[in-house]
Parts: sequence; structure tokens; C-alpha cells
Amino acid sequence: MKLADQPVSALLAAIRDPRPTPGGGSAAALAAAVGTSLLTMVAAMPKHRAASEEDVERLLAAGRRCRDLSQRLESLVDEDSAAYDAVIAAYRLPRTSDEERAERHRQIQAALRAATEAPLDVMRRCGEAIEAAATVARFGNPNASSDIGVALELLLAAGRGARLNVEINLASLDDGDYVERVGEAIDVMETEGAMGAAAARSLVGPGS
Repeated sequence: MKLADQPVSALLAAIRDPRPTPGGGSAAALAAAVGTSLLTMVAAMPKHRAASEEDVERLLAAGRRCRDLSQRLESLVDEDSAAYDAVIAAYRLPRTSDEERAERHRQIQAALRAATEAPLDVMRRCGEAIEAAATVARFGNPNASSDIGVALELLLAAGRGARLNVEINLASLDDGDYVERVGEAIDVMETEGAMGAAAARSLVGPGS
């Protein structure tokens, strides 16, 4: 059974287990999925602050985007674990001859790169959700301001957590161009995420 299909208690038990997966990368994806789900909920509330049909559609479109992002992040809970399982398998390959050592190294590098892409995608989706959060904050139900705030905190934490997983894999990769390119990208994503979250918070209406 996929991790994301398990009951919450079973998923948490799997994370508590001393085995390396599911680990931090899956936890970051899960936190981000919860955050985007909260934004989806707020966008769908019948009471909102959208004053025109155009603004209502913008709010609903943001909700649909968050729903899609939540589903993608849900799948990344499993993808991250599978990617790191492949890294572990690659490190366990035999290395008794030059040929085996070369093949082992090749597979380790390929697995590490794949394991970098999963948390990198989590960071991307967090950024997209934070961008959508501005619309939800502007037009959504003001009584749900705390839900939007929790969503933003989860998304920011998930993005930072995913970055930690990206960086630890980059440290073992040989492809310098890839390492530099991804390193620059995560700097931009983290900065833009923080700025976007601050902007969304400023748009949240006062509750009653």
C-alpha cells in the first residue's frame, strides 16, 4: 500500500520506524500537502469576500490549483521514499572488481540525482501554493484567516525541509553544473516563497 493511502496513524508509525524511509523528504511533502489542502478548503467556503463574478472565479481557480498541488504533493510522499530506497540499493551493490565499482558509482550518482528531484519538486509546488495563497487570502472567508496562516507556515516549513534534502544529495553528486544550477534555483525559490508568504499574510482579512 502506498504511504499516502495509509491511515494517518499508520503513516506516522512508519515515520517513527527506525528504517530510513519514509524520512524527512516524505514528511516535507506531507506537510506541504496539508497546507495546500487547507488553502483548498478556504477557497471553497461559500462565504467569501469576492465582490464580483471575476473575483469569485479567481478564488475558485486558486482553489482548484491548490487541490491539484495537494494531490501532486501527496504523490511526492511516496516518490521521495522510493527515490531514497533506490539510493540505498545502489550503495549496497557489489564492488569487488573495477567494473562493479564503476557500475556502482554510476548507479549511485543516478539514484542521488533522482532523489534530488523529488524534494526539489516539493519546493516548486510549495512556491506555487504560496502564490495561490495570495488570492485565497485576498478573497477567501476572513473567518478562516488562521487556516490560511497555518497553511503558509506549513508550506514554508515544508519548503525549508525539502531544501535540506536537496542539499544533502547535492553534496554527493559529481555533476558540478547540475549542482550549481540547482543550488541557485533553491536560493531563488526560498526567497520568493518567504516574500510570497509575507504578501499573502498582508492580504488576510480580519476574523470576526
